[in-house]
Amino acid sequence: MALLEQWRAKAYDEKANKGDLQRLWKDYFEKEKNIYAELLKTPDDVVTGTVKGLAEKYGIDIMTMTGFLDGINDSLKNPNPIEEMEEDTEVNLGFDKELLYKNMVGAGADWLYGLPEWEEIFDEAKRKELYTEQKKSGTVIKEAKIYPNDPCPCGSGKKYKKCHGRNK
Repeated sequence: MALLEQWRAKAYDEKANKGDLQRLWKDYFEKEKNIYAELLKTPDDVVTGTVKGLAEKYGIDIMTMTGFLDGINDSLKNPNPIEEMEEDTEVNLGFDKELLYKNMVGAGADWLYGLPEWEEIFDEAKRKELYTEQKKSGTVIKEAKIYPNDPCPCGSGKKYKKCHGRNK
């Protein structure tokens, strides 16, 4: 079984004890935060290595590194082959800074997009701009409903029901 499959089976197990899952995620989020804090210190350096090697480098187990690689993959300039990844698979952590920030906002991970290391990368105005951009991208805006007695949007001056609202 590929590493990603194992990670997802463990982290998203609906039959698992809820307390155990909460502890797993609490532990994971703390480790994830530490890795991101380290990566953001030198955001232009592309960290590479095997899954096992990176797990050792950051002092975490292979399953936690697999979860981390799954989480960061959508923010990478060159995504990793996470679906078939094994311990000896070469991976990279070369992320797009703006995309990573937005994805953290999109995930609601305030403990990540609120890391002080971001202050060295983007000024406050840029962080607010990226935050707003991400939040707006998930907002669905419904078009105003046109009622039969409203003026037709085509600009004819007729009521909608007498113009484009007619059943033909």
